[in-house]
Amino acid sequence: MTDLVEFLSRGGPALWAIAALSVVTLALIFWKIWQLAQMGAWSDGTQTDEAIGHWQGGDAASGLRHISGRRSLRAQMAVAAMEARQDPGLTAEAAREETTRIAKSLLSDARGGLRALELIATIAPLLGLLGTVLGMIAAFQALQVAGTRADPATLAGGIWEALLTTAAGMAVAIPASMALTWFETVVDRVQADMEDAATRIFTRGPR
Repeated sequence: MTDLVEFLSRGGPALWAIAALSVVTLALIFWKIWQLAQMGAWSDGTQTDEAIGHWQGGDAASGLRHISGRRSLRAQMAVAAMEARQDPGLTAEAAREETTRIAKSLLSDARGGLRALELIATIAPLLGLLGTVLGMIAAFQALQVAGTRADPATLAGGIWEALLTTAAGMAVAIPASMALTWFETVVDRVQADMEDAATRIFTRGPR
């Protein structure tokens, strides 16, 4: 722990801020994996496909019973579409609008936290660059004060410590950016599956 504190102290406030961002990034990634798993983002949608098969075969009750109460995004959207289609108070267009509204809400929940990861991927390298610039300024100020008695080894050490923040910022930004791309890809795939399921429900099934 002492070595870690000493290491962070070499980079100054910028490195401490980047270290805090790294903890937040790791927590966000693990939380997002857990949340998407709870939403069934990595499931193959077999249950929903079977329910839609019952629906398209004219057995609306079996279709709804097959996925009622399930927590996956695909299943919740399919239930909403089936119920909206069967609602006598809704026209076909209104039923589609209601299904779209619910799907947007579900996808908004699935995308929660992604903006934070995007922000971290953006500001972490900037914080690293800021720390490096401040460190270089301090190193060259020390060089100016020392004048002709300046020790090149001391200057090199100051520059090396200043560059730590750039490396640390990139070390945080790269995994944050990779995780963001991965999560966005997963949510986009779920969205495509939901759109496909809604189309199948509205184009064919019980009247």
